[in-house]
Amino acid sequence: MTSDKGLGIGLLFGLLAAGGAVGMLAAPGGLVGAWGFAAAVVAGLILVVAVHLYA
Repeated sequence: MTSDKGLGIGLLFGLLAAGGAVGMLAAPGGLVGAWGFAAAVVAGLILVVAVHLYA
C-alpha cells in the first residue's frame, strides 16, 4: 500500500469484519448471528476493494 489512507481504511474495515465475526460467534443460529455474518462479509468485501483501490 502506498498511502496512509489505504492503510487506515483497511484497518477500519478489518476491525469491522472482526466485530461482525464476533457477533456471529456470540449468537450462533440466531438473527444476531446472521447479521454478524452479513456485516463480516460486507466489511471484508469493502476492505479488499479499498486495499486494491489505494494500492
